[in-house]
Amino acid sequence: MSSMLEQLTHLSGVVAGQVWGLPAIVLLVGTGVWLTLRLGFIQFRGFRHAWGLVSGRYDRHDDPGEVTHFQALSTALSATIGTGNIAGVATAIALGGPGAVFWMWITALFGMATKFTSCTLALRYRQMHPDGSVSGGPMYTLARGLGMHRTGAAFAVFALLASFGIGNMVQANSVADGLAYIFPAAREHGLFIGVVLAILVGLVIIGGIRRIARVTSRIVPFMAVAYCAAAILILLLHLDRIPAAFATIFEMALNPWAVGGAAIGEAMRYGVARGVFSNEAGLGSAPMAHAAARTREPVREGLVAMLGPFIDTLVICTMTALVIVIMGAWGEQRPAELTGAALSAFAFEQALGQAGSWVVGFGLMFFAYSTIIAWSYYGDRSAEFLFGSRAVLPYRIVYTVLVVVGAAVPLKLVWNFADIANMFMAIPNLISLILLAGVVRRLRNDYFQRLAGERT
Repeated sequence: MSSMLEQLTHLSGVVAGQVWGLPAIVLLVGTGVWLTLRLGFIQFRGFRHAWGLVSGRYDRHDDPGEVTHFQALSTALSATIGTGNIAGVATAIALGGPGAVFWMWITALFGMATKFTSCTLALRYRQMHPDGSVSGGPMYTLARGLGMHRTGAAFAVFALLASFGIGNMVQANSVADGLAYIFPAAREHGLFIGVVLAILVGLVIIGGIRRIARVTSRIVPFMAVAYCAAAILILLLHLDRIPAAFATIFEMALNPWAVGGAAIGEAMRYGVARGVFSNEAGLGSAPMAHAAARTREPVREGLVAMLGPFIDTLVICTMTALVIVIMGAWGEQRPAELTGAALSAFAFEQALGQAGSWVVGFGLMFFAYSTIIAWSYYGDRSAEFLFGSRAVLPYRIVYTVLVVVGAAVPLKLVWNFADIANMFMAIPNLISLILLAGVVRRLRNDYFQRLAGERT
């Protein structure tokens, strides 16, 4: 059995390496760059207004939808502020060096335009059901906006598979990994950890998006503030090392004479892959949560959604990365066996002692739990699109069982599976964004013209 898992891990690693080659990087980042230009640098021009929308100032309780702007953002963030911020950053640095962090920033910066576009389209083409519930996302955008029903179905299939990887098994595996670092005895009880986690997941996801939104709108702010507070404390204690940390990141990302062309290639590959894993810009997952927002203005939810990559990657991931680089946990001081969440825990422990590893361990549990319950919604929307509402309950049962499996299988195998599923999920979504960018541009122009008229 172990040899079979080793072979499968190797094979999946080869496939993931091919999938996340230069063409994939150009497609993802290039689409974000093009949308940034096409939409007039919307991530900068609409940034301030987006925060006003999140504050609830523009909420209307009689608008169609199921959740508020803040709840929609919390649900989407709970799917992105997860192990990508702890395990994903550490994995990128361990495999691609500190230069990978720069490429994570790039995916986030241009990913803000990508997410604005995809979530605006999700609201424009969402489907309202007679009972007031909502279904939306790239599969509906492709089917209703472009008449590409087969391509929409392909996205739904890949999203269904990705939910089992990026949203489920990766999260459960990282919880077991982080706990094992804090409590070494936990390494022998991955199955038990998985069972407990699965029970906690099942209790929430059975209630659908409204219960998920209520839970995540409480968990996300708490866990983000607690984790960031610990990271900021470490940075304040080592202020003098921060400039050197940024210099290391830039040099190892952009200076081939210092680190070699191959090292820069690895930094780019792992940085983009882990960046997309962290903020999910371009994958098409977040539009399924934002489609449920209570609003008549698609552009408003697009603006709210684009804050996701900023909060997730440019703020929280950067804090994790700086702690790892500042504490030297990525270089010769890194124990060879440490990757993923355990590496982040090691870096925090170097700065804060045992309390640091506890912050990461417990933060990881909250991050992973909220991510698992949010991604269950993405998967059940995909299952409903493919097979109808009768498929939702069986999907949730299978999803809950796979939490147990994810906690017990090798970490590298799970990451490879997630990387492969992510890219195949992204391609249909990016097609819709490129073909419908003109629609989003017209919606944006109309919205901001009316907004300017209201202010005068």
